[in-house]
Amino acid sequence: MVIRIAGITIPNDKKIDVSLTYIYGIGVSRARRILATTKINPDIKAKDLSEEEANVLREEIEKKYIVEGDLRREKASNIKRLKEIGSYRGERHSRGLPVRGQRTKTNSRTVRGNKRTTMASGKVKAQKT
Repeated sequence: MVIRIAGITIPNDKKIDVSLTYIYGIGVSRARRILATTKINPDIKAKDLSEEEANVLREEIEKKYIVEGDLRREKASNIKRLKEIGSYRGERHSRGLPVRGQRTKTNSRTVRGNKRTTMASGKVKAQKT
């Protein structure tokens, strides 16, 4: 049986608490909390869920939590708002730099686009005469 929650197909071969983490916005602790409130055993696999348990799970997630597209939209609008009001965090987002106070002198090379290569890769080959 294929279970779809919030537009995501849940993997069948994994335990249900791990399978729920495939949904954007649900991590391990939130998945366990959802299973506790719906009184579903977290150790059973997703394919062993009954149809009624799957429906209870689907209703719980879609009614009480912001997940997937809605969460992505909300996150993007928050970042857009920060950019529009000209805050420091908004500037860091727009420049593609670390936002939360991390150092940039050494770390965050990939964010800054400063990828270092080894010595041999920059060498020019000698011409043959």
